[in-house]
Amino acid sequence: MTLDLLLVGAKSFLFVLFTMLPILNPAATAPIFLSMTEGALPATRVMLARRIARNMFWLMTGSMLVGSYVLDFFGISLPIVRIGGGLILASVAWRLLGATPAMQDSRAALAEAFTSDHARRQAFYPLTFPISCGPASISVAITVGVTLHDMELAISLARMGAALVALAVIGVLLYLAFRYGEHFLRLIGEAGTAVFLRLTAFILLCLGVQIVWDGVRELMMELMSMSTQSMLHAVFRS
Repeated sequence: MTLDLLLVGAKSFLFVLFTMLPILNPAATAPIFLSMTEGALPATRVMLARRIARNMFWLMTGSMLVGSYVLDFFGISLPIVRIGGGLILASVAWRLLGATPAMQDSRAALAEAFTSDHARRQAFYPLTFPISCGPASISVAITVGVTLHDMELAISLARMGAALVALAVIGVLLYLAFRYGEHFLRLIGEAGTAVFLRLTAFILLCLGVQIVWDGVRELMMELMSMSTQSMLHAVFRS
């Protein structure tokens, strides 16, 4: 029985890791993090990277374990979550696209303005949500959490425990990407950094629009399904 639980846990670990990691994609969000914290001291960025990784872990854990029950309690559907979160993500990406790069003489003022208190206020919104883990990852986490449940309690606990380990691994990778992403950008130079940040912001904007469209399309399909069912009921009654 113990060997079976280990196998179940290993499968769940790999399933969650390879499902959530491409969606969270720490390497792609690291440039956005660096752009939004430009002017911050290195110690402040380290603190932020640690807080964001921790926030991501707890947000994904809550979404995976109780997300579906919370949505049912408030009567919120997944398409609505996608539309609302996609709009937030698109608005953040739009601001990043229109942001002007900081000049050398203004970085000292930015460093003074970006205090530790300011960093703590931004640690969850918008740096954790929707930048690091947005509505798409939350929707996937809720779906994954539903699939991990089983009729047997031992199997469910083994799957959930392995899922939490996988989320912890992703949190470590997120921390490392945010902590050392500046070294990579330093290698490609200021011009390459500006191009890379604009490209990443544009991709983020496209992702936000795509998430909104997915939510709208699901709502339209639900409306079409409801109208088809009502028409069939009317035909049968007649």
